Amino acid sequence: MDLRQLRQFVAVAEHLHFGRAAQALSMAQPPLSRTIRAIEQELGVALFERSKRKVLLAGAGRALLPEAKAVLAAAARLADIARGAAAGEQGELVLSFVSIVDYSFLPELLRRFTRRFPGVRVDLREATTDVQLADLRAGRRDCGILLGPLSADSAESGGAARPGAPLALKALAGEAFICSPRHVALRLYDAIIGVCAAAGFSPRIVQEAIQMQTIISLVSAGMGVALVPESILSLKRPGVIYRRLRGARPLLEVGLAWRYDNSSAVLRNFVALAAQSLV
Repeated sequence: MDLRQLRQFVAVAEHLHFGRAAQALSMAQPPLSRTIRAIEQELGVALFERSKRKVLLAGAGRALLPEAKAVLAAAARLADIARGAAAGEQGELVLSFVSIVDYSFLPELLRRFTRRFPGVRVDLREATTDVQLADLRAGRRDCGILLGPLSADSAESGGAARPGAPLALKALAGEAFICSPRHVALRLYDAIIGVCAAAGFSPRIVQEAIQMQTIISLVSAGMGVALVPESILSLKRPGVIYRRLRGARPLLEVGLAWRYDNSSAVLRNFVALAAQSLV
């Protein structure tokens, strides 16, 4: 059976009259009758009960009708699906991200993207920068939000509440520090070491953790202090007090990375929306 034959079967099944079905299909009745007989011969069953006065659906015809309609409906959507995929309105985006952006701009960016492209499924994978880069090189991700270069900067970053009076970093010289391992957050680690050195001391690191949630939990447990991005202020834990640093602070840059040879229209739309939203 092909789609033309299915359409003719559905027309006869809906009209229960070969003449009216042929008229609806803009064709003559004899070829329509031949098509139905050919389908029945192919299947080896009768689809209709025929008499001189009426045509009724047989049991096999009643079973076939909803399936035939489903096939025709799916076929009708093929063109829209193809056009939507070409325009990046259908498909999937595999996006990885570092944990800190989950507390800042990522939720709003995802809301905007899914509202604009509801036909795209977003597969989120939380991962550190080194893991993301390896996955991007291997083609396991479409794009990643990761830590970029860092530099000393005293610019303010707004949006979050800022509890507690500003604190001079040198006041923490005798404290135990908790931070991410250097091999998973190279620039963040180096920025922390660098800003402490500028304050006149080398931090005594007693514990390392990969995720920011874990770092904050370790601070909550009384194991030490930590320098964290300002976006983490929304992450509450018992006993944790956030203090801004007085004077120059390291500026954490976050970047969006993807393979230059990835021609996905979905990726292209996400990058464009991210550029509009985050500038």
